[in-house]
Amino acid sequence: MSEQPNSIWKKSIRLPQLFLVWLLLMATTMLIIIGIMMVIHPLIIEPQGVAGVLIFGAAGATILLAGWIFIRWLFFRRNLKRSLFALACFAMLIALFYAEEDWRGWHAWNQFKLEWEAKGEKFELASIVPPAVPDEQNFAMAPILVESVKATLGPKRSREWFGDKNAENGRTNFTDRLMLNIQRNNDWTGFPTNGQWPKGTLTDLAVWQAYYRAPVDANRNSTATTNEFLIAAQMQTPAQDVLLALSKYDLAIEELRQASQLPYARFPLGYDDENPAEILLPHLALLKRSSQALQLRAIAELQNRESEKALADVKLSLRLADAMRTEPFLISHLFRAAILSLTLQPVYEGLAEHKWSEAQLVDLDAELAKSDYLVSYKLAMRGEMVFQGGILDYLRHHPDQLLNLSGDFASAKPPLPGRIVCGLIPTGWFYQNQLRCARPMVEFYLPAADVKQATISPAKIRDAGAAIEADTKRPTPNNIIERMLMPALGASARKFAYAQASVDLARTAIALERYHLAHGEFPESLAALAPQYIAQVPHDVIGGQPLKYRREADGDFVLYSVGWNETDDGGMVVFKKGETPSMDISQGDWVWRYPAR
Repeated sequence: MSEQPNSIWKKSIRLPQLFLVWLLLMATTMLIIIGIMMVIHPLIIEPQGVAGVLIFGAAGATILLAGWIFIRWLFFRRNLKRSLFALACFAMLIALFYAEEDWRGWHAWNQFKLEWEAKGEKFELASIVPPAVPDEQNFAMAPILVESVKATLGPKRSREWFGDKNAENGRTNFTDRLMLNIQRNNDWTGFPTNGQWPKGTLTDLAVWQAYYRAPVDANRNSTATTNEFLIAAQMQTPAQDVLLALSKYDLAIEELRQASQLPYARFPLGYDDENPAEILLPHLALLKRSSQALQLRAIAELQNRESEKALADVKLSLRLADAMRTEPFLISHLFRAAILSLTLQPVYEGLAEHKWSEAQLVDLDAELAKSDYLVSYKLAMRGEMVFQGGILDYLRHHPDQLLNLSGDFASAKPPLPGRIVCGLIPTGWFYQNQLRCARPMVEFYLPAADVKQATISPAKIRDAGAAIEADTKRPTPNNIIERMLMPALGASARKFAYAQASVDLARTAIALERYHLAHGEFPESLAALAPQYIAQVPHDVIGGQPLKYRREADGDFVLYSVGWNETDDGGMVVFKKGETPSMDISQGDWVWRYPAR
């Protein structure tokens, strides 16, 4: 007679019994869910609530029953051995996968790095960090700049930026003396705008005069009770009223001017920060805001027949841009280009109205000749590559921060499930991403600028964009960072080219004005300018050919670069569509033309 098994793990269970067990588990799960819901929210009699309880009860019962069947199956010795063997094989496969992916990524990156280092390329942070300079000779450490930065950052972040040596005994009540706003506080839409030389327009100071003399609109600006700018009892000329309004900044600008005479400029940026994406750059907005005030002031000084003061303000504004010249940050140089464009407006208006003297023109040319945005382009792109590598190195050690890539790094602790998933990413994938980001840099972006020939190639930038697009067309773990960081670089390269072309156009226009002062007219061709009025006429940064020039019937001239499309459009400027059209520097020509007189 056969003997029945004694262990419940070895007794067979029929389908009706399984169904009864499932119903029992379902009822138990539903009771638990109802109990919890009664504690949280007593009113659960709605049909939707009952349906939810049934669904969750059925799901919970199914999961529990499946788990119990699996454990029962596992208790058979033969099944247990097979399961352990399968788990061991699976663990070995996982270990082999990680070992292979980590080695493959590390090997690919290091082979690439060694190959390009042999060609002279550098990937280390030390290769781009500017040398330290003595504080007493450092424009960036002048009291007015230090206090304004501290007021912007606050006590805690100021200590991170400046270190304990500048803590000043715990003082925290710093004032931003470079808050040189040319509009009223909280007024971001209702204030006038200046002329724009790329559009060939001059500044109408009468509009600014009306703005400063108008009473404060309490509905628009509820925080103000009095006019924030000085106004004369009787209306003066537009230039005089604008200068009076801006006189509240005279002391700060003069202190800034004195500090600008210091020979060096190196802001205490956190080059040693573990995560380059968290390096603070509070000085950029301060310097640009200061240049906006200097721009309007210089324009008003020119119209008030104070060209020497206007020249001093133009030179100070150029010095503010130059203060960021050694910084290896792409954003720093884009701010420099923005300040340059602001600074060229008073230069343009003084040339259009023949308000600069011969000596002042020589001085302006000498100042502008110091600006080389192709050298800056090389530094900025190499810095971008190095900092991208630094970010990826940080992510290798803190993979959970991948979840914060779209916002501030480490601004919040990512949720646990996300941290677990990110922690499973092979380190080799980060090396692969670093390779994918660095390759377009060394193969396309960096060679696009030829500093010796003073040219930049839009074709190489387009090739870079095409290569990145092809490389990221299909999303993979190896190109996720490339997809996020690289596509915008083409537009940045275009801005560097435009900045250098702007310098070259301005210098050539200055030489033309010097010729006009001497001869009473502009020359027939640019060949007449060198070497008497300019040592060498700049060529077009796009293509290296001579700048396009023609003298108009009214005696004025049109001077232009063929622009990013590398096509001579006859001096046509293209604008983007919108309520306030801005210039589209990817199309048309880059033009220096004066308004009709």
